[in-house]
Amino acid sequence: MGYRGLVEEQGQARDLRAEAWTLQEIADELGVAKSSVSLWVRDVEFEPKPRAKTARRREPNVLQRRKQAEIDELLADGRQRIGRLSEREFLVAGAALYAGEGAKADGQLCFANSDPRMIGFWCAWLRRFFDLDESKFRFRLYLHEGLDLEEAVEFWSSVTMIPTSQFGKPYRAVPNPSIRSSKHPRGCGYVWYYSSRVHRGVMGLVHGLLSSDSVLPG
Repeated sequence: MGYRGLVEEQGQARDLRAEAWTLQEIADELGVAKSSVSLWVRDVEFEPKPRAKTARRREPNVLQRRKQAEIDELLADGRQRIGRLSEREFLVAGAALYAGEGAKADGQLCFANSDPRMIGFWCAWLRRFFDLDESKFRFRLYLHEGLDLEEAVEFWSSVTMIPTSQFGKPYRAVPNPSIRSSKHPRGCGYVWYYSSRVHRGVMGLVHGLLSSDSVLPG
């Protein structure tokens, strides 16, 4: 790491120490050695925080506030830059989405994601640009055990506008803390649409996108 990076970390460490963070907490937050933190903050006054009898939520520190402010700023900037999609932009965006996330096997379309915005976007896109038979939609839910299955089913049905009668048997996963501690509260959704012609139409759009002169080198 360059000198500038070290100077920035020293300043951050001193700010956190002034907020009564311990040396180990600062080291963990900044990803540096505790011995380095000790040197950087040796002249900063420190008064240990009294231990609370019950766990209390820590207020966001200066670094967390800066991070959140940057996130909020860039989210707003991204929304402004994208704006409202035209018909053609919507067509291209959906093709790009399926190129990255969709199944490529002939005869059926399958799109899976844990983000309901992605699922909702793709379902709306498919309905906009293709003549569909709604009875050919199917949905399957991947949900960890211990989470509310009924609530998740109703939620995904409202996102996809697919009746729950067209939902397949959900897959209930057993959480493995050694792999991950977080779980998606409404699981991961898999949307199928069975039609060779529609699938080939979608793949035609994907082909057109990836072979466009605007993205080819030279």
